Amino acid sequence: MTRIYLIRHAEAEGNLYRRVQGQYNSLVTERGLEQIKALEERFRDVPIDAVYSSDLYRTKKTASAVYLSHGLPLHTDPGLREVAMGAWEDRPWGLVGREDRQELIYFNANDPRWHIPGGETFPILRERLVSTLEKIARAHDGQTVAVASHGMAIRNALAGIMGLPVEEGKQVAHCDNTGVSLLEFEDGKWNVVYLNDNSHLHDSLSTFAGQKWWKAGSGLWDDANLWYRPLDMKKDGQFYYDCRRDAWEVIHGSMVSFDGEGFLRNAEAQAAYSEKAVWQVMLGDRPAGVVQLDIPTAEREGYGPIPFLYLLPEFRRQGLGVQLIGQAVSVFRHMGCSKLRLRCAPDNEVAQRFYARYGFTKIGEAEGSRVPLDLLEKDIGIEE
Repeated sequence: MTRIYLIRHAEAEGNLYRRVQGQYNSLVTERGLEQIKALEERFRDVPIDAVYSSDLYRTKKTASAVYLSHGLPLHTDPGLREVAMGAWEDRPWGLVGREDRQELIYFNANDPRWHIPGGETFPILRERLVSTLEKIARAHDGQTVAVASHGMAIRNALAGIMGLPVEEGKQVAHCDNTGVSLLEFEDGKWNVVYLNDNSHLHDSLSTFAGQKWWKAGSGLWDDANLWYRPLDMKKDGQFYYDCRRDAWEVIHGSMVSFDGEGFLRNAEAQAAYSEKAVWQVMLGDRPAGVVQLDIPTAEREGYGPIPFLYLLPEFRRQGLGVQLIGQAVSVFRHMGCSKLRLRCAPDNEVAQRFYARYGFTKIGEAEGSRVPLDLLEKDIGIEE
């Protein structure tokens, strides 16, 4: 008999930034790294003979909790990858829900009618995962194996192993990041010992403890998924100006040294250079803020500068701000940048804590600014 601990990867960027990450290669978050430590502790005294993961970074990093501590090699297998999301890859869930709402309902219901250009189907996903797990089980008869895979892949694999029809895959609950299922394989038959156990995570480490979508019937969670559209500076220049003005006053307590016209001209020039430079943040049909990216400098210097991240007052303190970082990561990573940089007032304690929480560190002080500003940097490069 082979015993398989089937583990979902640690919290990754898509989970945090609310973006589709299918087979898009994303990093593990700061909380994900803590989840991996907790997973390592869970398996510290569990005998393991072999460790497998998909060939995507987030599962390989998660598997390190087991293979490094047990002195084992890591075997990677693309058969353990997440479902291929085709045209959805790296899009914000808010945009998917807006433009492909019915398909998103199918997706969250594990409905076999779900299909998008370039993507897999649930029957194909199930066959891929179950056959890969059976291959691993047969190769390690009489042994215990840890296998790191992905949320929707695990859900469909478990449904297949339990003999559920594809359309009934939704009966298998979603799995928390680093959640563990224990399977047994003997004489060509599977037995599920337990499902999706996350008892090694306390609430502050659990991704699901702070999310609602996995509890909802449709999984759309419309009130928390942002999307982005290029800001029309001719039509909505005043919106940009007002956002800049409010941000300055909140940060500095007065309008002293505020150069609204200068900020506006700079944004207009950058928007004219690239439609990826200035974005209007949207929550449903409501404008919620601005993301401004310095595309010319990114092309020239190889890192991603962020001149302006902003949410309107009514959208603050709701856990939405991190999604703006996700938009910057998406644009700049596709340009080949491995770092983000931004400036932050040293006495803006709220912003300093926010950026530190999401991986920014101070690398110096900005030169040539009208007020003192720290220069902060975040790594976004995918390790091989």
